[in-house]
Amino acid sequence: MMANSPSPEIKKGTVKSKDKPVLPNIGTIALVHEWLSLKAGSEEVLQSFVEIFQDVDLYATVDFMSAADREKIAGPREINTSFIQRLPFARRHFRYYLPLMPWAVRRHQLKQYSLVLSSSHAFAHGLKKAPGQVHISYCHTPMRYIWDMQDVYLKSHGIHAGPLGWASKLLTALLRAWDARVSGATDHYIANSRFTAQRIRRFYGRKATVIHPPVAVEKFSVEEQKGDYYLTVARMVCYKKVDLVVKAFNAMPLKKLIVIGDGSEKEKVELIAGPNVTILSHLEFAQFHKYLREAKAFVFAGKEDFGITLVEAQACGTPLIAFHKGGASEIIQPGKTGLFFRKQTPTAIAQAVEDFEQNYHGKFSAHQIRLNAERFGYERFKREVLEYVQNIFSGRHAQ
Repeated sequence: MMANSPSPEIKKGTVKSKDKPVLPNIGTIALVHEWLSLKAGSEEVLQSFVEIFQDVDLYATVDFMSAADREKIAGPREINTSFIQRLPFARRHFRYYLPLMPWAVRRHQLKQYSLVLSSSHAFAHGLKKAPGQVHISYCHTPMRYIWDMQDVYLKSHGIHAGPLGWASKLLTALLRAWDARVSGATDHYIANSRFTAQRIRRFYGRKATVIHPPVAVEKFSVEEQKGDYYLTVARMVCYKKVDLVVKAFNAMPLKKLIVIGDGSEKEKVELIAGPNVTILSHLEFAQFHKYLREAKAFVFAGKEDFGITLVEAQACGTPLIAFHKGGASEIIQPGKTGLFFRKQTPTAIAQAVEDFEQNYHGKFSAHQIRLNAERFGYERFKREVLEYVQNIFSGRHAQ
């Protein structure tokens, strides 16, 4: 779930012993996460890893999480951080230290562990591995801002031209070289989607096994009687394309849109929003659940690596109208649980909404949509991770 709304707590001890593969004697285990600031999708995965393996040590470049969220993820465990934790202004601006993060990750002291499992969307997979140690990287995405979305990120931050633009492009080129090089030292990659696995193959030249992330579908309930509004939920950052959804509904003034989210582009989205668009953020879970459950359909324009919130919408029996690339193509069953549009434009989105109203509204089964979401539950994730690690330590996985 997105960071703007409180995440439902994961149930503890939900892997039944009769279903749980018996692991070989792995030895000591370290979990290495990117950074801890907000509890979003990658942190949900980290929490699941803690529950699966239990006797683990945790590492992250920084830890500025709220005490409540840290307790949910780590329990009483100490989180080992890097030198960036102690640098000036790191609490609010640790991302400004991005050029130092490869060094920080490689300074984690991990020699004593038999298994290191990294949870990586940027640098964590570049940790320094000891001889004889097994390193499995659960990859949420190769770094978007240095690979295929470099120009989008630089333009969105106004650093794509002039001396600052040249310096930024030089930095991303250096980071790409580092990222590609360290990927070769990772023993095994797990991808959160087929889309991410394709990007791992493209940028790293490595195969990856797909294990979709866990979604707490049991926390959501189905609503058969939908409201009169459409919904989009996303962090308001450049690649999520929330502005395109708003522009589409600006052109359909009789249709209501509710936007839930926060982020660097929120002010931009607020400035362009028409009177039929309502923008909300920082909702309690009960409010978030109600909006998700009662929406006529969930509209999403981004090219997401997976899309946990899309699954949460399906868990409520809510149809999806989404861009056909990325993780959405692995979640939606076309014509049964949602439909796609083929271009990231306001016109394409508006046409898809009209198509939905004319040909699909009222014809989808909310319970069939819910069953689709249940493919991505926690039990399945934990079982697949345990089986994967079991196979590695019994010599059956070779990449």
